[in-house]
Amino acid sequence: MTSHRYIPNGEQVTQEMLEELGISSIDELFADIPKNLRFQGNLPIEDALSETDMLRHATELGKKNQNLDDNICFLGGGVYDHFRPLIIDHIIGRSEFYTSYTPYQPEIAQGTLQMIFEYQSLICQLTGMDTSNASMYDVSNAAAEAVLLAINNTRKAKRVLISEAINPEYFEVIKTYLHFRGIEVITLPVVDGKTDLSRANDLISPETACLVMQNPNYYGTLEDVKQLGSMTEGKTFSVLITDPISLGVLEKPGNYGIDIVVGDGQSLGNGMNLGGPYLGYMAVSRKHIRRIPGRVAGLTRDSRNNRAFVLTLQAREQHIRRYKATSNICSNQSLNSLVASIYLNVMGPQGLQEVCRQAYAKATYLRNGLLETGLFNETRGNTYFKEFTLQYRGDAKELLDALKQENILGGIELDNNEILIAVTEKRTKEELDKYLEVVRRFQ
Repeated sequence: MTSHRYIPNGEQVTQEMLEELGISSIDELFADIPKNLRFQGNLPIEDALSETDMLRHATELGKKNQNLDDNICFLGGGVYDHFRPLIIDHIIGRSEFYTSYTPYQPEIAQGTLQMIFEYQSLICQLTGMDTSNASMYDVSNAAAEAVLLAINNTRKAKRVLISEAINPEYFEVIKTYLHFRGIEVITLPVVDGKTDLSRANDLISPETACLVMQNPNYYGTLEDVKQLGSMTEGKTFSVLITDPISLGVLEKPGNYGIDIVVGDGQSLGNGMNLGGPYLGYMAVSRKHIRRIPGRVAGLTRDSRNNRAFVLTLQAREQHIRRYKATSNICSNQSLNSLVASIYLNVMGPQGLQEVCRQAYAKATYLRNGLLETGLFNETRGNTYFKEFTLQYRGDAKELLDALKQENILGGIELDNNEILIAVTEKRTKEELDKYLEVVRRFQ
């Protein structure tokens, strides 16, 4: 073994470690793994590069990424190009925030607990729910954990009802969570872009753990959240996945009697981040507070009657007996939740409403312009917020490629030449007109 300045353990140290373990080679460390499961031969790794060559190689790979400085983004499907106030990076760049993680000695970390408490309070204000936890990994994880919460608290749970209009990635994660639990997943069909709840009444029984819907759904269509709340109340858990930005103008889910609200805080100032990290939020009604996974920070008074923050609940297996743990969530994504808190405080109710108004107005402008070309069909109704689906009469891939040639990320291609297009408040009239200009070339 050659000597590497970044690897302190050379051949001599390695041999000393092997002797201490009573084995002759590193391969013996893996003796308990069956041979048929072990990789045979040499890994396809190229020869080592010098530090200069490695940096050059990494830079070349990085250039293959598509960035939003060079492209106009109409991509959506759960991740959106919303405006990020500059003050966010200024605050999270401070060392006391940038290194914060999870408070293992919580009452000492008053600053971290205060930040978590304020984040929870903001999520509750936004959703109209009673309690929020200290966040989840992302929306897929939050949705799956919400389903598990419902299953674990339904005595005869045998099935869950899930709308086919939820994001397919969320659906796959939920199915993975349930794979070995013997829980049947029944999907509710989509009619004109909305979930058909007509079958749900017949399927809801004491064996039904929950009904899961998304609003706006994956196709951008606004669902009937009021009906979801009324048909599940007192019968089964209702789980709603929702875009937090939309709650700037839409009715709060808590006002409709929803049991669990989850979503992704990516749009709350977190940026697209090349796919992550993101922030899953979860909020529940008061009666479910002791069932919520992760942590809940609370506000109290200390022995001197000063305001103090505490971890009121921490229901992970490291803190309580394993069989009583509600989940194995080990991170509170504190940096991402701090970003969401800063964003919501900076924007305020009026700012969030303005984001919604602009997104809807600009989405309507583009949608109407596309329909006027005669090249698109409506397929999923016309109740939308900032994202909509239209069916292109030609080859959708060809159109999206033409848009890409003009540095426009035109949307997500679905089946049957449908395109899912997201329009945020960041898009300008010039950018919308440029999109329409490229499309008109196909007339």
